[in-house]
Amino acid sequence: MTYCLLVYLAFLFSACKESPSNTPSVVQTSEVAVTPSPTPSPTPVRPSGQIEFTDVTAQAGIRFKHNSGAVGKKYLPETIGAGCAFLDYDNDGWQDILFVNSMDWPESKKRKSFPALYHNNKDGTFTDVTKPAGLAIEVYAIGVAVADYDNDGLLDVYITCVGPNHLFRNLGNGKFADVTARAAVGDPGFSTSAAWLDYDNDGKLDLFVGNYVEWSVATDQFCTLDGKNKSYCTPQSYKGQSATLYHNRGNGTFENVTQRAGVNDPSGKSLGVALLDFDNDGWLDFFVANDTEPNKLYRNNHDATFTDAAITAGVAFSEAGTARAGMGVDAADYDGSGRQSILIGNFTNESMALYHNDGSGLFTDEASRSGIGKTSAQSLTFACFFFDYDLDGLMDIFAANGHVSDDISVVQPNVKYAQPPHLFRNRGKKKFEEATTKLGWALRRATVGRGAAYGDFDNDGDLDLLITTNNGHARLLRNENANQNDLLRVRTIGTKSNHDGIGARVRVKTSKGANLSSMVRTGSSYCSQSELPLTFGLGTPQEGMTLSLEITWPGGPREIVQNIKPNQSITLQEGKGVVAAEPIVFVRIVSQPTPPPDQIPSPR
Repeated sequence: MTYCLLVYLAFLFSACKESPSNTPSVVQTSEVAVTPSPTPSPTPVRPSGQIEFTDVTAQAGIRFKHNSGAVGKKYLPETIGAGCAFLDYDNDGWQDILFVNSMDWPESKKRKSFPALYHNNKDGTFTDVTKPAGLAIEVYAIGVAVADYDNDGLLDVYITCVGPNHLFRNLGNGKFADVTARAAVGDPGFSTSAAWLDYDNDGKLDLFVGNYVEWSVATDQFCTLDGKNKSYCTPQSYKGQSATLYHNRGNGTFENVTQRAGVNDPSGKSLGVALLDFDNDGWLDFFVANDTEPNKLYRNNHDATFTDAAITAGVAFSEAGTARAGMGVDAADYDGSGRQSILIGNFTNESMALYHNDGSGLFTDEASRSGIGKTSAQSLTFACFFFDYDLDGLMDIFAANGHVSDDISVVQPNVKYAQPPHLFRNRGKKKFEEATTKLGWALRRATVGRGAAYGDFDNDGDLDLLITTNNGHARLLRNENANQNDLLRVRTIGTKSNHDGIGARVRVKTSKGANLSSMVRTGSSYCSQSELPLTFGLGTPQEGMTLSLEITWPGGPREIVQNIKPNQSITLQEGKGVVAAEPIVFVRIVSQPTPPPDQIPSPR
C-alpha cells in the first residue's frame, strides 16, 4: 500500500494548528494561575471498522536487525537483548525510533553492528540517521532509557551494555555527543533496564541502572539440556550484581549513591524497572523485577533514601512463596482506582503477574482471576506494559514473548522458541480477555520477542507498537481504526520540576463521569521506553463532552484546568496550564489484506 493518505494527514495536521490565545475556557487551579485551554477546530469525519494492527515495517523503511553475536558458543548475554524506544529527539512533534544493538564477540568478529536511530519523515516513513547523529558505536548494548537529564529541552539517550554503559547528550542540531566519562555514569556491570527519575524532587533527573549477573567470556559456564550439547545457562549459575543509583548534581555530572540510598543489593539480578508512586505520597518509588531472585519495591523515604517494601507489600514472590524469573514490568492504574498496580512478565509455566494495589500498602496477584494467568502460562514474557489500544478508557496489556533457549523443544516439545505476543483487552471490573487473534494477522506472528514500546508514530491519536526480536528483525505495527473513539493526548513540561515532567500525575475527569489517571514516566516494558506523552482513551464520542484535568507535579503544586475538549494533543506547562494545542486529524487508512504469518516476508 502507499502512504498518500498519511501525507494528506500530515498536511491537514499542520494546517489545523492553532494558538493557545484563541477563545478561552474556564480554568481553575488550587495554587497557581494557568493559561486557558483553546477551543479546537471542528472534528473531521471519524474512521470506522475493525481495529487491526498492521505490519508496516518495510513500507516505513525500517531495516533494523538485532545482532546477538551468537555463533554457537551459547554465551549468556546472547539471550537477553535488545531494547527500543519511541522518542521525539528533534522536538518536531513526531515520534522517532531508536533501536539498540549488540555485536559479534571479539574472538569471532566478522561484521559491524550499530544502534539505529530512525527520523520520522511525517509521512509514514523513516530515515536512518544513525551515523550523522553520532550514534554509530559498536557496543554490546542491551537497553535504553530516554529523558532530558540536563533540562535543556532536548531528549538525551542512555544505553546499557555488557561492559561500560554510554550517555549521549543531545546537542540540538541532530547530533549526540558521548558524555559518559564526564558524567561518570559508565556503569561497568552487565546492565539491562534503566530509568530516569527525580527521586528527591529537586528538579533534576537521577538515573537508576539495573544490573544482571557477574559474567564474562572467561567465566562462562557449561550448561546443557540434553546432557551432551552446550545450552544457555540459567542465572542461578552466576552471582548477582547490585543495581546502581546515580544522583544528578546539576552540573552535568552524577554521583553514585547506591549504598547511601539503601538500594545496594549484591544478590539482585535485575531485568526490568518501573516507576510508580504506589502510596500516593507525591514521591517516586520504583519496582525492580529480578530473575530467580525476590523482586524489589523501593519505597521513597523522602530523605534521599529508600526502604525495600516488596515482602511486606506481597510483590517479592509468587503466591506460592517462590521467586519467579521476572523480566519486563510496568505500573499503571488499570482499574480506575487512582492507584498504580504492577504487571510483570515471567518465565514459561510461571504465568504473568498482575499485582493489584489494594490501597493499604498491600498488593494481591490477580493474574489468575483476571484472565491473563492461564493464557500466559506457556509463554515466556519479556516486554510487557499497560496501554489503551482501543481508546475505550481502560488500560489493556501487551506482552512480547519468546524463549531464551533455541533448543528448548529437545526437552519440552510443546514449548516453542518463537512465540506470538499477547494482547489482553481490559473488559472492566479487573477482567481481561485475549484479543490477539482478533486484531489482524500481524499480531499472530511468532517471533523471539524481547523489547517493545508503544507510541503514536503517525499522529492519528491511537497507539502503535514497536517490537524487537532477539537476533532478528524489528517490527513496527500500526494501529488502525482505534481512533474512532475519543481521546486526549497530553505532553508535560516542568519548570520548577524536571523539564519532561517525569513523575507528574495527570487525572482526567469527563463531564460524563469517567475518571482516568496516568503518570509521565521513563523505563518500564523490558530494556525499552515508550513515548513520553500520555494518551487517555475516552470511549465512544459523546456530544458536548468536556474534560477537567488535575495535574500534580513532582514536588510541586496541584493544578486544575477545566473545559478542555477531547480529540486534541495538548501541552501542559507547570504554572501556565495549556500552552499549546493541536487537533487530532482522523484519516482512515484502508490497508491491503495482510497475509497469514507463514506468508509474511521478513523485512530486508
